[in-house]
Amino acid sequence: MRFPTFLKSMLLGVPVGVTLLDCIGYVARVEGVSMQPALNPDAAVTDYVFLSRWAVRNMDVQRGDIISLISPKDPSQKIIKRIVALQGDVISTLGYKVQYVKVPEGHCWIEGDHTGNSLDSNTFGPVSLGLITARATQIVWPPSRWQQLPSTVPKTRTPISFGKRAATGSNGSHGVSNHTATSSPGSITTPVVNSVEEMHELNH
Repeated sequence: MRFPTFLKSMLLGVPVGVTLLDCIGYVARVEGVSMQPALNPDAAVTDYVFLSRWAVRNMDVQRGDIISLISPKDPSQKIIKRIVALQGDVISTLGYKVQYVKVPEGHCWIEGDHTGNSLDSNTFGPVSLGLITARATQIVWPPSRWQQLPSTVPKTRTPISFGKRAATGSNGSHGVSNHTATSSPGSITTPVVNSVEEMHELNH
C-alpha cells in the first residue's frame, strides 16, 4: 500500500523542522517591559524576535548581545536580557550585594535595558555561559518594527575595565560585533518571551 503524499511530506518535514529549531533558531513573542526601549517600546504593540541558536553554538557571545537563557533562579523558565560584561570585566552593579563585580571565567553579566524593571544579574549575579540558549538577532514582527538588533552596550553600563578577551572590533567598540539573521513568523504555536522574568517555549 502506498503512503499518501501528505503522509510522506509529514514524515520528511517533522525531522527537518525539529532540526531547524534545534540548530538554527525560531521566532518568539516578547512580553514585558524589562528590555524597553529595544523591545516592546510601545506597550500596545508586541514584538516578535528571531532567536538564533546557531549564533551561540560555540558560546561565542559579545557585549551588547541580546540573548535568551535558562533562568538561574528557575531552570524551568527562560529569560531574555542583554550581555553587558564578559569574563574578566569589572562591572559597577545596580543594587547587587557588592558595588563592583569581576565577572568570573565562563560567565557573563546580563541586564535588562529598563533599569529597575528587570530581574537580572543585579539580582542573582554573574550567569554561566552554559545557560545561554539563543541570541535575538532581529525583530521580525510587526512590519513597522522590522529591524536588526545590534550588539551595543548602553554607555552608562560599559564595564569599568575589560578582561583579556576585550578586543576592539571594526566599529571601534570593545568586543562588540554586529550579526545578522533572517526569518519570518509563521509558526502556529509561537514561543513566548517574557522579558521581565521568564520565557515559556510552547510545544512545536
